[in-house]
Amino acid sequence: MTRFGAVDCGTNSIRMLISDVRQVDGVLEITELHRVMEIVRLGEGVDASGTLSDAALSRVREALTGYVELMKAENVAAVRMVATSATRDASNREEFFGMTRELLSPWGAEAQVISGDEEAALSFRGAVDDHSPEEGPFCVVDVGGGSTEVIVGDYDGTVHGSVSVPMGSVRLTERFLAHSPPTEKQVAAARRYVATQTATVAEEVPVAESRTIVGCAGTYTTLSALAQGLETYDPESIHMSTLRFDALRSLNRSVLATDKATLAENPVMHPLRADVFAGGVIVIDGIMDMVESIAGDGRSRRNAPPLEFHISEKDILDGIVAGLADEHLETFEARVR
Repeated sequence: MTRFGAVDCGTNSIRMLISDVRQVDGVLEITELHRVMEIVRLGEGVDASGTLSDAALSRVREALTGYVELMKAENVAAVRMVATSATRDASNREEFFGMTRELLSPWGAEAQVISGDEEAALSFRGAVDDHSPEEGPFCVVDVGGGSTEVIVGDYDGTVHGSVSVPMGSVRLTERFLAHSPPTEKQVAAARRYVATQTATVAEEVPVAESRTIVGCAGTYTTLSALAQGLETYDPESIHMSTLRFDALRSLNRSVLATDKATLAENPVMHPLRADVFAGGVIVIDGIMDMVESIAGDGRSRRNAPPLEFHISEKDILDGIVAGLADEHLETFEARVR
């Protein structure tokens, strides 16, 4: 048994997963120990300024310091940290990487900027883990703060197509949604922008091949909690739940009509997610528009993608842990033997 740590620092949040991994008859058995998340808004203002703010860097340092202390206490053997949209866009990103290099020095690690394609592949590997191969091909949609990754592939990891597009909850909120709740004009402008990005997705990714559409990350999981009427955020109830497009559109209209203070009062809503939640909802509306267009584009319903999302609590973190296991597991277990 070997213990691995994965850290993902995105535009909106920083998250960590610690898991035990062993190989049994050639199959990885992964046991989750800790999964934590803090909203640090690293990408705050990056879309406009092109730089990471001192306040955002300070928030990341505080959160990552806590993660490092927990990983040390849990005797984690190897760590990988990835950084995504916000750091790809920032001119002062070396301040961020120097800080991660310092804090992750016990493992000789530092944050790595990964491409949109790798981000999609890691999210895909994690998101489909609890599905069966027969449910594929899968279309995994990972809505982040600054970007959205869409990947179509098989359970075994064979990729049919993937793309990362610059639309996310923070990016849309900062660029279009100045009021809460947003005005009709602001929502319309955001929808037009999203439509240009989903057109790129439709051109580059064979969404029509998919049999199961999986949604992962905080906007999807929070929508599932709201749709179920949960009294607390319960990952077990959310994971593998299903959101039908028709019901989800009704919920999304309600979200867009609600101000951020009222959203934050709901016990399933992280209070620091409430102010960018409308942006994420508009992204998901655009994904549904794209899928419905593909489904109605002269194809029979039997061959069209289903009009529902399967929600996954597993995501890029689980993909990172699996990748660490592929790379290091045999070496660490040989040392133990």
